[in-house]
Amino acid sequence: MHELCRKVAIDYLKDGLSKCTKAQRHLFKRMYAGGDLELTIEAVVERMPDEKLEHAMDQVERTLKKMGE
Repeated sequence: MHELCRKVAIDYLKDGLSKCTKAQRHLFKRMYAGGDLELTIEAVVERMPDEKLEHAMDQVERTLKKMGE
C-alpha cells in the first residue's frame, strides 16, 4: 500500500473511532489488536496490516452511520 494511502486510512480510523462508544472501541480492539487489549486504540490502528485497513474503514463508516454521525 502506498504510504500516503496508509496514512489517510489510519487518520480516518483514528478520527472515526474517537466518535465511537467505549464498547464499540473495545470490540474493534478485540477484532484487530491480536489479543493485546491493553493497547490504546491508536496503537491498534497503527499496527494494523495494510490488508485489513479497508475492511476496518468500512466497519467504522457503517458504525458511524448507525449512530447518526
